Amino acid sequence: MFTNNDINFEALKRKAYNGRWATLEDGIIPLTAADPDFRTAPEIEQGIIDYLKDGYLSYGPFSGLPEFKKSVSDHFNKEKQGSFSPENVLAVNSAAQGMFLIASYVLHPGDEAIILDPVDFLFKKSVETAGGKVKLCPVDTETGDIDFEKMVSLINSKTRLISICNPHNPLGKVYAKEILIKIAEIASDHDLWVMSDEIWSDIIYDHKDFYTYSSVSEKAKKKSFTVYGFSKSFGIAGLRIGAVLCHDQDILEDFTERSHFNSTIEGVSTLSQIAASVALEKAKPWYREFLAHLQSNRDLVYQLLSRSEVLTPNLPEATFVAFPKINNGMTSDEFAQHVLKEGKVAVVPGSERWFGKGAEGHIRICFSTSKEIVEEGINRIITSF
Repeated sequence: MFTNNDINFEALKRKAYNGRWATLEDGIIPLTAADPDFRTAPEIEQGIIDYLKDGYLSYGPFSGLPEFKKSVSDHFNKEKQGSFSPENVLAVNSAAQGMFLIASYVLHPGDEAIILDPVDFLFKKSVETAGGKVKLCPVDTETGDIDFEKMVSLINSKTRLISICNPHNPLGKVYAKEILIKIAEIASDHDLWVMSDEIWSDIIYDHKDFYTYSSVSEKAKKKSFTVYGFSKSFGIAGLRIGAVLCHDQDILEDFTERSHFNSTIEGVSTLSQIAASVALEKAKPWYREFLAHLQSNRDLVYQLLSRSEVLTPNLPEATFVAFPKINNGMTSDEFAQHVLKEGKVAVVPGSERWFGKGAEGHIRICFSTSKEIVEEGINRIITSF
């Protein structure tokens, strides 16, 4: 199901944007944006068709369709140790939008937010868009360990928010329950909000346990938001569908109101919500095969890069991106430009623009494609030097 023959390259060249097939010259292999090269599950395709058969595309409830809210809460409760009710779920236009709405809700201009370094650029962007100031908490790029001593030292009277990425992009780290409890204790001690981005929480390897942040303690339930999306595990990024979850119903209702979801100004496509609901309710067999394929690719990337002298691989516990370290003295941008020009492979540089200062000296490689493309891409990178 996930071989090279299962990839429709002509469709990708028409439709796969964001630094991928549709935006690059022919002959270049994109191992860039975290988006699968495979078509989505047939159950999702059929679910969309079935929903359209009666010809009605009416307004849905402002906070989300009941079936969407139920499928998301059930998924978190069964798969992520959660304890959410459907009423704890708000449908949003992508996990990224959820991050921006939360930053806007929590922060006033001049307020400070602690984010991890390195981490995906959207964390910094969302804080700054809300008028907030970013404070960087270092993360060890080899182990994924958070510098808690530094985190506490960053807290002052202007601090309002701690944002975490679990599993971590780009390091692929899954944070254990005791680490999340520690974050909750720090937040509680200083009366801070916590946002946990859990968009990668379905892509976890070796049957490792995952705990959604708000489930780990009573302190974690308070003043916390969880962000979730469907673009990674089910390949429906173009449908722009995600969720914000919050245990405190008063907070979620206020958040919904202040984010303009109680009118037709906001709200999410009902078609996208149906696709997401079908994904969680009917496409799990497809997802499990996809996950097995990804774990095989993860191991392959590690194996291939281990033979290289120019890169030292990491072995991600989750996500479908690798974050190897550059060994030949090049900067991240120099390395990415070199392999693009000489190897015809596009990768994401570990530059401050994409992941923060702590990412320098690395590149990010996406491996949610066929084994054949992974092998060809990695070999091109290695032999370009």
